[in-house]
Amino acid sequence: MTRANLASASDRLEAAADRTDDEDAAERLRDLAGQLDTLAERERGPDHGRLARIENALGDLQEQAGEDAAAEIEAGHDAVIAFRETVEGV
Repeated sequence: MTRANLASASDRLEAAADRTDDEDAAERLRDLAGQLDTLAERERGPDHGRLARIENALGDLQEQAGEDAAAEIEAGHDAVIAFRETVEGV
């Protein structure tokens, strides 16, 4: 079962990793992209807590990664938010 918003967020974060000169930020972005890709394909969807942690990390990375990557990170973050709005619970 694919979750399109999570897959889109993963793609955006991969693109952001390619656009940053900060190696640490690129590594974190690729890690988050991998997590989102896994969550997109998993049968059971992520909970609000997991998504909130990813959102917090993206907020930190948006400042760290630089201007070229920021737009991609923001688009990825928006896709996570869009998916999170469909998750039941809190």
